[in-house]
Amino acid sequence: MRADTAKLPISGVVIAKNEADRIGRCVASLTQVCSEVIVLDSGSEDATAAVAAAAGARVEQQPWLGFAAQKNAAIARAAQPWVLLLDADEWLDADAGSRLRALFDSGEIESADVWRLLRRTHFLGAPLNHGGWGKEKVDRLFRPRLRYLPADVHEKLDLSGSRAATLDARIEHDTARSYDEYAAKLRRYAGLWAQQKRAEGRSAGPLSAPLHAAAYWIKNYLLRGGFLDGPTAARYHALHARYVYDKYRLLRASA
Repeated sequence: MRADTAKLPISGVVIAKNEADRIGRCVASLTQVCSEVIVLDSGSEDATAAVAAAAGARVEQQPWLGFAAQKNAAIARAAQPWVLLLDADEWLDADAGSRLRALFDSGEIESADVWRLLRRTHFLGAPLNHGGWGKEKVDRLFRPRLRYLPADVHEKLDLSGSRAATLDARIEHDTARSYDEYAAKLRRYAGLWAQQKRAEGRSAGPLSAPLHAAAYWIKNYLLRGGFLDGPTAARYHALHARYVYDKYRLLRASA
C-alpha cells in the first residue's frame, strides 16, 4: 500500500483573485496528496500569491479570462496525468486523502475519466448537511485533456465521450465571508446567468421568476430538509430562492 504521506500523480489547480484569507487552507489540503499544486492568480491586490506560495503552490499569473476560460488555462499548466480542481474557498476534508490514495492504489482510478467528489457547503459558520448542499456531486478529479465548456457562470466540464464515477471523498466549501458579500455575489451571478441564457436564445414568461423561486424553496428547504440545519440555513435558502427569482426576472427584463 502507498504510504499515507506519499504524493499522488495529481496536479492540484486553483484559480484565485484576492483570496489571501482562505487560499492557504485550500492549497495546504491539496499539497497533502498532489505532486504539484498550481494557483493561477489573476492580478490579486492582496497577499494571495505570497500565501499560496508559502503553502506549497506554484503561482502563475493570467489576466482574468472568465470563469471557464480561466480554469481551462489553469488545467493546461498541469503536468500530472490527473487534475484535482478546487476553488479558493474550498478544501479537502481530513479523510479525503486516504480515500484518494485507496482509489489509486486499487487501480480503480482508471475505470473513469472523471471522478465526482461530494461537496458540503458551509454558510456563515454553519455546515449545511441537508437541503441538497451536504453531498453535492461535483466533477473535480479528471484527466487533463478535459476542458470546461464556454460559460459566463456555473461552468461545467465537457464530459462528451467520458466515463464518470463517484468517489466518497469530501470537499468542504465555505461559501461566504459575510451575508452582504454573498448576497452581492448572487446578484452578480444572476446577471451573468441571464446574459448567458439570453445569448442562447432563452426567454422567460411573467410567472417564471416566482414559480422557479417557489420550486427551489419547496424542493431544497422543505422536501430535502434544509430546515433541519437551523436558522442560518434558512437565511441561506432564502438568499438562493431570491437568486433564482432574480435570474428569471432579469432574463425576462432583457427580452
